[in-house]
Amino acid sequence: MPRFFVDAPLTAPGEITLPPGAARHVQVLRLQPGDALTLFDGSGPEWRAEVTAMGRSEVRVSLVTAESPQRELARRVTLAVVMPANDRMDFLVEKATELGAAVLQPLVSERSVLRLAGERADKKRAHWQSVAIAAAEQSGRTVPMRVEPVQPLPAWLAALPAPAGGEWRGLLSPRATVPLAAAAPGASAVFLSGPEGGLSDAEEGAARERGFAAVTLGPRILRADTAPLAVLAWLALSA
Repeated sequence: MPRFFVDAPLTAPGEITLPPGAARHVQVLRLQPGDALTLFDGSGPEWRAEVTAMGRSEVRVSLVTAESPQRELARRVTLAVVMPANDRMDFLVEKATELGAAVLQPLVSERSVLRLAGERADKKRAHWQSVAIAAAEQSGRTVPMRVEPVQPLPAWLAALPAPAGGEWRGLLSPRATVPLAAAAPGASAVFLSGPEGGLSDAEEGAARERGFAAVTLGPRILRADTAPLAVLAWLALSA
């Protein structure tokens, strides 16, 4: 059954006009009145719906019943990632959504290859959010991963409050001696991963001051877009 995100609140049974984004998906698939589909607005529930009218500029559907499937991770995970170069960030966003991350925080560090700011950063963030929504549609998630605005690593660290509510903070470091498997994540986790060249000594020190525990994934050097996904998979399985 086709499944689409709707950028508008879905609150009660009845007929609605789909917003342009969802309407285009329905039109591309050439769904017809009477065809069934699933809709979700990112708040948690998903709706069984039926197309009632198709037009060139308007698509109407009837919301039938709401369900609340449990497809989110038991542990809330935030990935704070110094952005990898080229198109690898798109891959990272897609796979992090599929694996269940709640939040992705794109960062710029001293050794960043990809540096974004201003309007260019805003456009990239909007693009990555659309990638996350598409991945949520495909994977069955009812709450798409949220992509935060791009920030410099020092500013992001400085604004972090003290860990609370059983939150665990992990830092992937080539200098670490404690394996990730020895960590003890709580009800939520924030994981910081560096760029292709790694974080500087000063950046790692600043992260430790904000409560991040340095861990290692082993003797192999993983790419900047591979390491956070490996961590996310482990966090999901260890919940």
